[in-house]
Amino acid sequence: MYSLNFSSIASSNFRHFCLGFSTIGKRFIQKMSGGDKKLYNVVFVLGPPGSGKGTQCSKIQDNLGFVHLSAGDLLRAERQRKGSEFGELIEEHIRNGTIVPVEITCKLLENAMFASGDNTRGFLIDGFPRNRDNLDGWQKEMNDKAKVHFVLYLSAPIDVCVQRCLQRGQGRSDDNEESIKKRIVTYNEHTFPIIQYYDELNMVREIKAETKTPEEVYSEVEAVFKNAGF
Repeated sequence: MYSLNFSSIASSNFRHFCLGFSTIGKRFIQKMSGGDKKLYNVVFVLGPPGSGKGTQCSKIQDNLGFVHLSAGDLLRAERQRKGSEFGELIEEHIRNGTIVPVEITCKLLENAMFASGDNTRGFLIDGFPRNRDNLDGWQKEMNDKAKVHFVLYLSAPIDVCVQRCLQRGQGRSDDNEESIKKRIVTYNEHTFPIIQYYDELNMVREIKAETKTPEEVYSEVEAVFKNAGF
Protein backbone atom coordinates (compact mmCIF):
# COMPACT_ATOMS: atom_id res chain seq x y z
CA MET A 1 0.00 0.00 0.00
CA TYR A 2 1.34 3.30 -1.05
CA SER A 3 1.32 6.33 1.21
CA LEU A 4 0.85 9.68 -0.48
CA ASN A 5 2.82 12.59 0.91
CA PHE A 6 0.33 15.40 0.36
CA SER A 7 2.63 18.02 1.81
CA SER A 8 5.34 17.01 -0.68
CA ILE A 9 2.90 17.08 -3.61
CA ALA A 10 1.53 20.43 -2.53
CA SER A 11 5.03 21.80 -2.16
CA SER A 12 5.99 20.52 -5.64
CA ASN A 13 2.85 21.97 -7.23
CA PHE A 14 3.45 25.28 -5.50
CA ARG A 15 7.02 25.39 -6.81
CA HIS A 16 5.78 24.73 -10.37
CA PHE A 17 3.14 27.45 -9.96
CA CYS A 18 5.76 29.90 -8.72
CA LEU A 19 8.09 29.08 -11.59
CA GLY A 20 5.31 29.53 -14.12
CA PHE A 21 4.11 32.74 -12.54
CA SER A 22 7.67 34.00 -12.35
CA THR A 23 8.16 33.46 -16.10
CA ILE A 24 4.86 35.11 -16.98
CA GLY A 25 5.52 37.88 -14.52
CA LYS A 26 8.93 38.60 -16.00
CA ARG A 27 7.45 38.79 -19.51
CA PHE A 28 4.69 41.08 -18.27
CA ILE A 29 7.16 43.35 -16.51
CA GLN A 30 9.43 43.40 -19.58
CA LYS A 31 6.55 44.38 -21.82
CA MET A 32 5.24 47.02 -19.45
CA SER A 33 8.72 48.47 -19.06
CA GLY A 34 9.45 48.42 -22.81
CA GLY A 35 11.56 45.25 -22.76
CA ASP A 36 9.99 44.06 -26.02
CA LYS A 37 10.16 47.53 -27.59
CA LYS A 38 11.51 47.74 -31.11
CA LEU A 39 14.85 49.55 -31.29
CA TYR A 40 15.30 52.50 -33.61
CA ASN A 41 17.56 51.70 -36.59
CA VAL A 42 20.39 54.24 -36.66
CA VAL A 43 23.26 55.03 -39.02
CA PHE A 44 25.81 57.61 -37.91
CA VAL A 45 27.02 59.85 -40.76
CA LEU A 46 30.45 61.34 -40.06
CA GLY A 47 33.12 63.24 -41.93
CA PRO A 48 34.82 66.64 -41.85
CA PRO A 49 32.77 69.82 -42.28
CA GLY A 50 32.02 70.28 -45.98
CA SER A 51 32.40 66.59 -46.91
CA GLY A 52 28.80 66.43 -48.16
CA LYS A 53 27.03 64.79 -45.23
CA GLY A 54 23.88 66.88 -45.54
CA THR A 55 23.63 66.39 -49.30
CA GLN A 56 23.94 62.62 -49.06
CA CYS A 57 21.55 62.40 -46.11
CA SER A 58 18.92 64.24 -48.15
CA LYS A 59 19.31 61.76 -51.00
CA ILE A 60 19.14 58.77 -48.65
CA GLN A 61 16.02 60.21 -47.02
CA ASP A 62 14.32 60.76 -50.39
CA ASN A 63 15.19 57.35 -51.83
CA LEU A 64 15.58 54.86 -48.98
CA GLY A 65 12.96 55.91 -46.45
CA PHE A 66 15.29 57.04 -43.68
CA VAL A 67 14.73 60.18 -41.61
CA HIS A 68 17.65 62.61 -41.60
CA LEU A 69 18.45 64.07 -38.20
CA SER A 70 21.23 66.63 -38.20
CA ALA A 71 22.58 67.15 -34.70
CA GLY A 72 23.74 70.60 -35.79
CA ASP A 73 20.33 71.56 -37.22
CA LEU A 74 18.56 70.37 -34.07
CA LEU A 75 20.92 72.42 -31.93
CA ARG A 76 20.49 75.51 -34.13
CA ALA A 77 16.70 75.15 -33.97
CA GLU A 78 16.83 74.80 -30.19
CA ARG A 79 19.08 77.85 -29.99
CA GLN A 80 16.45 79.90 -31.85
CA ARG A 81 13.44 78.48 -30.01
CA LYS A 82 11.81 81.15 -27.90
CA GLY A 83 12.25 80.47 -24.21
CA SER A 84 14.90 77.76 -24.64
CA GLU A 85 16.93 77.33 -21.49
CA PHE A 86 19.87 76.11 -23.58
CA GLY A 87 19.81 78.79 -26.30
CA GLU A 88 22.67 80.97 -25.08
CA LEU A 89 24.87 77.99 -24.20
CA ILE A 90 24.32 76.42 -27.63
CA GLU A 91 25.06 79.73 -29.36
CA GLU A 92 28.35 80.06 -27.50
CA HIS A 93 29.48 76.56 -28.48
CA ILE A 94 28.44 76.95 -32.12
CA ARG A 95 30.20 80.31 -32.42
CA ASN A 96 33.40 78.91 -30.89
CA GLY A 97 33.30 75.67 -32.87
CA THR A 98 33.22 73.63 -29.65
CA ILE A 99 30.97 70.73 -28.68
CA VAL A 100 27.61 71.16 -26.95
CA PRO A 101 27.12 69.02 -23.79
CA VAL A 102 26.00 65.53 -24.77
CA GLU A 103 22.94 65.50 -22.50
CA ILE A 104 21.40 68.30 -24.55
CA THR A 105 22.17 66.70 -27.92
CA CYS A 106 20.96 63.22 -26.92
CA LYS A 107 17.68 64.61 -25.60
CA LEU A 108 17.07 66.55 -28.82
CA LEU A 109 17.84 63.46 -30.92
CA GLU A 110 15.60 61.22 -28.82
CA ASN A 111 12.73 63.71 -29.00
CA ALA A 112 13.10 63.96 -32.79
CA MET A 113 13.10 60.17 -33.23
CA PHE A 114 10.03 59.80 -31.03
CA ALA A 115 8.22 62.56 -32.93
CA SER A 116 8.90 60.78 -36.25
CA GLY A 117 6.77 57.80 -35.21
CA ASP A 118 7.17 54.22 -36.47
CA ASN A 119 6.72 54.82 -40.20
CA THR A 120 10.41 54.98 -41.03
CA ARG A 121 13.13 52.48 -41.87
CA GLY A 122 15.58 54.24 -39.63
CA PHE A 123 17.43 57.42 -38.79
CA LEU A 124 20.51 59.05 -40.26
CA ILE A 125 22.25 60.95 -37.48
CA ASP A 126 24.49 63.48 -39.13
CA GLY A 127 27.44 65.01 -37.26
CA PHE A 128 27.15 62.93 -34.10
CA PRO A 129 28.89 61.58 -32.04
CA ARG A 130 31.54 64.27 -32.29
CA ASN A 131 33.78 63.18 -29.41
CA ARG A 132 34.25 60.48 -26.78
CA ASP A 133 31.90 62.22 -24.37
CA ASN A 134 29.20 62.17 -27.07
CA LEU A 135 29.82 58.47 -27.64
CA ASP A 136 29.72 57.62 -23.94
CA GLY A 137 26.57 59.70 -23.49
CA TRP A 138 24.88 57.97 -26.43
CA GLN A 139 25.76 54.53 -25.13
CA LYS A 140 24.47 55.44 -21.68
CA GLU A 141 21.23 57.10 -22.79
CA MET A 142 20.34 55.37 -26.05
CA ASN A 143 21.77 51.83 -26.17
CA ASP A 144 18.45 50.40 -24.97
CA LYS A 145 16.47 52.53 -27.45
CA ALA A 146 18.47 52.45 -30.68
CA LYS A 147 20.75 50.12 -32.65
CA VAL A 148 23.65 51.61 -34.61
CA HIS A 149 24.07 49.46 -37.73
CA PHE A 150 27.15 51.16 -39.17
CA VAL A 151 28.96 54.48 -39.60
CA LEU A 152 28.87 56.11 -43.03
CA TYR A 153 32.16 57.99 -43.30
CA LEU A 154 32.49 60.58 -46.07
CA SER A 155 36.16 61.44 -46.40
CA ALA A 156 37.73 64.41 -48.20
CA PRO A 157 40.92 66.48 -47.78
CA ILE A 158 40.61 69.31 -45.29
CA ASP A 159 41.52 72.08 -47.78
CA VAL A 160 38.74 70.91 -50.09
CA CYS A 161 36.26 70.88 -47.20
CA VAL A 162 37.19 74.42 -46.12
CA GLN A 163 36.59 75.77 -49.63
CA ARG A 164 33.25 73.98 -49.85
CA CYS A 165 32.12 75.49 -46.55
CA LEU A 166 33.10 78.99 -47.67
CA GLN A 167 31.37 78.61 -51.03
CA ARG A 168 28.09 77.00 -50.02
CA GLY A 169 26.56 80.30 -48.90
CA GLN A 170 24.05 78.96 -46.40
CA GLY A 171 24.30 82.03 -44.19
CA ARG A 172 25.22 79.99 -41.13
CA SER A 173 26.96 81.81 -38.30
CA ASP A 174 29.67 79.12 -38.28
CA ASP A 175 30.40 79.29 -42.04
CA ASN A 176 33.12 81.90 -41.79
CA GLU A 177 36.79 81.03 -42.15
CA GLU A 178 37.67 81.39 -38.47
CA SER A 179 34.79 79.21 -37.28
CA ILE A 180 35.45 76.64 -40.00
CA LYS A 181 39.09 76.30 -38.95
CA LYS A 182 38.00 75.80 -35.34
CA ARG A 183 35.53 73.12 -36.45
CA ILE A 184 38.27 71.39 -38.44
CA VAL A 185 40.52 71.34 -35.36
CA THR A 186 37.66 69.91 -33.30
CA TYR A 187 37.02 67.27 -35.97
CA ASN A 188 40.68 66.20 -36.18
CA GLU A 189 41.21 66.07 -32.43
CA HIS A 190 37.89 64.67 -31.26
CA THR A 191 35.65 63.28 -34.03
CA PHE A 192 38.16 61.35 -36.12
CA PRO A 193 39.10 59.16 -33.11
CA ILE A 194 35.40 58.15 -32.93
CA ILE A 195 35.59 57.00 -36.55
CA GLN A 196 38.72 55.02 -35.66
CA TYR A 197 36.88 53.47 -32.68
CA TYR A 198 34.07 52.21 -34.90
CA ASP A 199 36.55 51.11 -37.56
CA GLU A 200 38.11 48.75 -35.02
CA LEU A 201 34.62 47.24 -34.62
CA ASN A 202 34.39 46.82 -38.42
CA MET A 203 31.45 49.22 -38.50
CA VAL A 204 32.83 51.98 -40.75
CA ARG A 205 31.83 52.24 -44.42
CA GLU A 206 34.13 54.83 -46.00
CA ILE A 207 33.33 56.65 -49.22
CA LYS A 208 35.91 59.01 -50.70
CA ALA A 209 34.01 62.15 -51.66
CA GLU A 210 36.81 64.44 -52.87
CA THR A 211 36.49 64.46 -56.67
CA LYS A 212 33.13 62.77 -57.24
CA THR A 213 29.84 64.45 -58.03
CA PRO A 214 27.07 64.13 -55.41
CA GLU A 215 25.34 61.64 -57.72
CA GLU A 216 28.46 59.48 -57.99
CA VAL A 217 28.89 59.53 -54.23
CA TYR A 218 25.24 58.60 -53.72
CA SER A 219 25.58 55.61 -56.04
CA GLU A 220 28.22 54.20 -53.69
CA VAL A 221 26.20 55.19 -50.62
CA GLU A 222 23.13 53.36 -51.90
CA ALA A 223 25.19 50.21 -52.45
CA VAL A 224 26.40 50.37 -48.84
CA PHE A 225 22.82 50.54 -47.54
CA LYS A 226 21.65 47.70 -49.78
CA ASN A 227 24.54 45.52 -48.60
CA ALA A 228 23.43 46.24 -45.03
CA GLY A 229 19.92 44.98 -45.76
CA PHE A 230 18.24 48.33 -46.30
